[in-house]
This record gives sequence, structure tokens and C-alpha cells, in this order.
Amino acid sequence: MKVVVYAICKNEAKFVDRWMDSMSEADQVVVLDTGSEDDTAERLRQRGAQVTVEAIRPWRFDTARNRSLELVDEDADICVCTDLDEVFHPGWRRILEAVWTPAVGRVSYRYTWSFRPDGSEGVVFWINKIHSRHGYRWAHPVHEVLEWTGEGEPGFTVTAEGIQLDHHPDPSKSRGQYLKLLELSVEEAPEDDRNMHYLGREYMYRGQWEDCIRTLKRHLAMPSAVWKDERAASMRYIARASAAMGKRKEARNWYLQAIAEAPHLREPYLDLAMLLYEDGQWEGVLYFTGCALEITERPRTYISEAESWGSRPYDLRAVAFYRTGRMKEALDSAKKALLLEPDNERLQKNAELIEKAGITS
Repeated sequence: MKVVVYAICKNEAKFVDRWMDSMSEADQVVVLDTGSEDDTAERLRQRGAQVTVEAIRPWRFDTARNRSLELVDEDADICVCTDLDEVFHPGWRRILEAVWTPAVGRVSYRYTWSFRPDGSEGVVFWINKIHSRHGYRWAHPVHEVLEWTGEGEPGFTVTAEGIQLDHHPDPSKSRGQYLKLLELSVEEAPEDDRNMHYLGREYMYRGQWEDCIRTLKRHLAMPSAVWKDERAASMRYIARASAAMGKRKEARNWYLQAIAEAPHLREPYLDLAMLLYEDGQWEGVLYFTGCALEITERPRTYISEAESWGSRPYDLRAVAFYRTGRMKEALDSAKKALLLEPDNERLQKNAELIEKAGITS
């Protein structure tokens, strides 16, 4: 089989060697440089990549991705779309070949989107940007996705257990263009519930609370918005915006709706626990963190947040137990939180304080 990696880039010279080392298991590496002002293109060529330099105006991620896909040889069997700030763990091709058949259209694999300061994994979910050469196109100006545009039915998606892709982004790069592109995306496809959700989330990130609430309510009202995980996320973001505007009762009610929508997720329980923590409602904190911890299998979707599977549930419980005078339970929770983040100085101090309080009480 012929395996080709394709990518887009701009001003990413510092990532070239690491990325090319990671992608070296492919038969060919094809890159569209969209206007680097550094020596990214030259360094890629020196490492054996086939590079085309071409500006994309007006800028759209889908246009750039599709142009880079056009550069892939027609006789390629498998296309692997990555970015230069991403790295495969060694051995990915062997696993890919083991699961690929002529009937396969796409491959799902594990993706670590972010890492904690101590190097441990943060946000983790599964993506499927490995696909067959023909019949697929990228859609949407930002948060672009692959869509089947070929004849007949697309091949089925298989899971490649063991393929791991890590994301190590450049923190200096701005995401300032995302909002305008998301607004354009919703304008072009107002019926697309995914775009609507992302736009509402972007408003939340920017502190545009009323825009966030209005947009996410539109998302929830859409007939196509049926994925419970994403619906619950919209409810949670409405709650966060409401709390930021001082509407704490509304925030609580939206969190309760999110729990009812997706009781299989930790995030709604922990968001509500945090709201109650801020209000000093300790028994509520203990109840909802306990509900979260009853969920022991981490979902494979991007909705799963790092904090929910890190120290936060135990950290909140430690404080709530401490505030209600249950020192043994408080220390047990504090130690569990510290076990998940052993280098966290605040958690270390909390455990020490609780232990001393338990001895003197």
C-alpha cells in the first residue's frame, strides 16, 4: 500500500525535524506552505518533503486542506492528514496496515490535544483524519471536517488501537481569526448544528456572554442537534455565561439540565460542584463530585475535559470534607488528588494542612 502524509503549514520551521522524523514511516510527505516568512519550506524540502508554496486568499482552512489533498498522488491508497505541530508515536504505519482493507474509508485513532505542565496528558479524544485517497473533501472555513463527496457509499471507519498522535502547539500563535471564520461558517451552513455549537463556545471563550447564550440556545433548538454530549456541553456553557453575568440560579438550573441530558459524563456534575463550591454549599459539592467519580470509563470524544479526569474531583471533595469537619475523609481525598498531580504545590500544602488539622482536632 502507498501511504501519503499531507499537511498545511506557515512559519513552522522549528517543528520541521521533529515532524519529519515522525512522518518518516510514510512513502511520501506532501506539504502546502501557505506563505511562510521563515525557512519552513526549504527545511521541509531538505528533509525530503514535496512542498508547494501557495497563498490561500481569502484564508479558509477547508480550502487549504483541499488544496494540499490535491497535491497527493492519485495512486495513493491511504492519506494521512496531520499538522506540523503533531507527532505520531513510532510504529503507526504497521498498525495502520494491519487494520486497513479495500473496504475501509477512514481510520479512527487516539489523539492527545493538550498536555499538562508536568507533561501528563490533558485533553484526549479520538479522531479520524486518515482516509482513502478518493471521494473525500474538507468542509467549513474553520474546525473543518472531512465529508464524503464520492459516488456510492463511503468505506467504513475502523479503529486503530495503538496509533497515537500527540499535539504540541506553538503557544505564541493566535486563534484570533477563529471567530470571524466561525461566523462565516454559520452563515454558509446555518443548518449545521456542529458549527453553531462551536460558534457559541467561541463567544464563551471571549467573554461575549449574551452572544454565547443566544447562539447556544439556537444550537439546542436545532432538529439536527441530537448528540447528547454536545447538547450537554452547550447547556454547561450557557450556565458558565449565566454565572459570569451573576445569574447563579439560572446557571445551577442549566447545569442540572446538562446532567439530565448526559448523565454518563463527568463534566456536568463537576461544573455544578464547582458552582456550589464557590457558594460554600459543601454537601452539594460532595454529592455531585461523588456522582462524577462513579463514572469510571473516559469517553473517546472531545467533550471529555482533562480536569474531570485529573485531580479536580478529589480536590473539591477534600475541601468540602475539611469544611464540614470530616478530617479523615478530607485527608484521603487530598492524597488521591495529590497522587494524580504529585508536583502540584497547592495540593501538597492542602494535604499537609488537612493532616495537621486532623492531628490537633
